[in-house]
Amino acid sequence: MTNKWTRLLLCVLVLGLTSVWALAQDDTSSNSKSDVRTVTGCLTKSGTGNEYLLTANNGSTWKIHENSAVNLASHVNQTVEAKGVVSNPTAHNMKEDAKQMGHDAGMKNNTAEHGHLKVTDLHKISDSCQ
Repeated sequence: MTNKWTRLLLCVLVLGLTSVWALAQDDTSSNSKSDVRTVTGCLTKSGTGNEYLLTANNGSTWKIHENSAVNLASHVNQTVEAKGVVSNPTAHNMKEDAKQMGHDAGMKNNTAEHGHLKVTDLHKISDSCQ
């Protein structure tokens, strides 16, 4: 009888530890991606008005709207380093995670990021895009 209780207790203990470990691995509230990004690349004018496109050195593209924090117009066709906040970071990060999972599964898709960035700081790296 004691042997049955010992096995039962051992099974409950293993099940409890496994459950705690599984919950610790499923922490979706913290994402490894930052809401603030620093992107280096070529800034070009996109369409009319205050819309710009930053094509990063890694192939990602970022739509940017002129704001009072930076003067984007003076940096058109230059290589710049832009620091800013990703618009709707939760949805953006989920989209990028899904693209990465598809790539990891063997899908032939482009994993380069594409998003909207509200630039808070901008520095010229080069006078031209190379």
